[in-house]
Parts: sequence; structure tokens; C-alpha cells
Amino acid sequence: MFYRENGQFKTSYRADQQIFPIAQDRWAILALIAFAFVGVPMLADEYLFRAILIPFLILALAALGVNILVGYCGQISLGSGAFMAVGAYMAYNTYIRIDGMPLIVALLAGGFFATLVGMFFGIPSLRVKGLYLAVATLAAQFFCDWAFLRIGWFTNNNASGSVSVSNLQVFGMAIDTPLEKYLFCLAFLVVFALLAKNLVRSAIGREWMAIRDMDVAAAVIGIRPMYAKLSAFAVSSFIIGVAGGLWGFVHLGSWEPAAFSIDRSFQLLFMVIIGGMGSIMGSFFGAAFIVLLPIFIERISLLVGLSTAAAAHMTFMVFGALIVWFLIVEPHGLAKLWSIGKQKLRLWPFPH
Repeated sequence: MFYRENGQFKTSYRADQQIFPIAQDRWAILALIAFAFVGVPMLADEYLFRAILIPFLILALAALGVNILVGYCGQISLGSGAFMAVGAYMAYNTYIRIDGMPLIVALLAGGFFATLVGMFFGIPSLRVKGLYLAVATLAAQFFCDWAFLRIGWFTNNNASGSVSVSNLQVFGMAIDTPLEKYLFCLAFLVVFALLAKNLVRSAIGREWMAIRDMDVAAAVIGIRPMYAKLSAFAVSSFIIGVAGGLWGFVHLGSWEPAAFSIDRSFQLLFMVIIGGMGSIMGSFFGAAFIVLLPIFIERISLLVGLSTAAAAHMTFMVFGALIVWFLIVEPHGLAKLWSIGKQKLRLWPFPH
């Protein structure tokens, strides 16, 4: 009764095409964003910022990029960790080699170079798809791991092979405390989520979905497969590259190539599959599931008296079992469950 479209009439095309056509959705999203910017800083402690909230925000941004490529365009990718690494290392080199380089511009520059790499490794998508494309993008992961480990220029010829950044500033304001880092990452996520939501609703977004559903039929009706696929790789790699820069600069501070290994690629892919492919909201659900569930399982295992090693093994076992269970029960991900719940709310308390 409180979540219905009754009486919400549209009197213009602009009103009919808005992102959230139901007023309750608009107010809920605005309240959620306001709580994230105002309420969370008042309630969360340092551990919550460092261990949960900041990783969640950055991984949700990366999952957003993966979802555009995998969920909306249907192109399987196992090179997401590589694109994050390109974004982090190129943002680092841009930041230290150009005097006075603003932090935000350096992060966006990292995303730009990740776009170039993503488009290059996306070229095989013009000829192959499915598992063959997954193997082609996997090559990006292995190549980037080798390049950042063996080519000294990327690490500023550091003998240890690791890089670090400090004294981050934005518009003259320091980004040092966990709260400041949280707000910085949150601002990036809100902006990119809004842009992604509008992008998938635009003409190029419809082209991506047409290619995903049936690329031959899409080509017949005039959609250019090369433009659609490479643009999906470009946009996806850019967002993932920016997320990689945030992961290195804000979350880690000091990192080496192992921080962006193939495990990271699989982690991001699992986020999209569990959260829901082809859903912006699913990227947030998947990131929350991947970040929070292992911590929750480990805490429960320790409470019941298991050793630290046994708790770690139990985390992997239960985590894997839950992933399989979710894929069997709801293959469309948590976003589908959310959609079903909203539909039931529209009918409550008078279900048909």
C-alpha cells in the first residue's frame, strides 16, 4: 500500500524516462546516499572503515565495470585484475612523474591507460566468444603480471618491486584518515554508478544488450558489433582501472603485482554472477556478499571454538557452498531476489 505507482502520473517524456520512475525509489536512494555521507561517518569506527567499508566501495566500483562488460554486453572476461593493475600502476607513474599532478586526474589517467589495454585485449572478441574469449582475456592477466614484475619503469626502478604513495591531497585537503578515505571512495562510487546507470539506458547500452542477446540479429538490424564490443571493453576497463587506482592509492597505500593477481579477477567475476548480471544494483549486492560473508563466517567459526587455521578453512568451504547454492536457487543473482521482493511490496497487502 505504501509502495505503489497509483496516482504517480507522467506528464512529460523527461518524467517518463527518469532513472527511478517511482517516487518511493527516488526518496529511498536519496536517503541511502545521505545516510552513507552523513550517518555512516557518525556511527562507524576505524576498523569498520578499513576492513569493510572502503574495500566494499572500491570492489563495488570494480564490479560495476565488470558488469557492464559481462552482464550487459555478454563478453566473458578474466582479465579484470590486470585492468585494475594497469589503472593502479599508471596512476602511480602519472602521479610521481608529473610535478603537481592532482590525485583525481592521476586516477582518471590510470583509467584511461586501462581503457587502452582493455580495448587491445578486447580485439579477439570480434572473432571469438565464450570460453575462447575468456582465455584471450586471461592472457591480459598473465602479461600484466609479468610486465609489472619484470619491467622496472612501472615501479620507478624500486629494487623491492613494490610501490607506495603517501600524503594524498584533493583540492588542498589531506586524505589521511579512514573517514576521509571512505568519503573520497564514496564520492567516486556515487558518480560512476550514476553515469553507468544512465549509460546502460542510452542507445549504446541498448546496443550492448542486443549484442549480448544475439549478436547476429543485432548485426542484421544495423548494430556494429565491433563498435559495441570495443566500447563495452573501453568503458568497463576505464571504470575497473579507476577502481584499481583507488585500491592501490587509498586502500593499500603500498602494493606489488600480487595485489592484482588472477584471484582478483575471479573475485570480481563472482561478484557479478552472485549479485546479478546485467544489473547495476547487483554489483553492490555482489560486492557486499563477497566482502562481508567471509568475515561473518570466520567470526562465527571462532565463536564456536575452532582454531584460527580451521576457521580459515571453514570460511572457504562455507563460502564455496553458498556460492553454489545461490547459483542453483537463483541463477539471476541477488538482484533478482531484490526485484521479486519489490514486486511483492507493490501488491502488499492485497496479493493476487
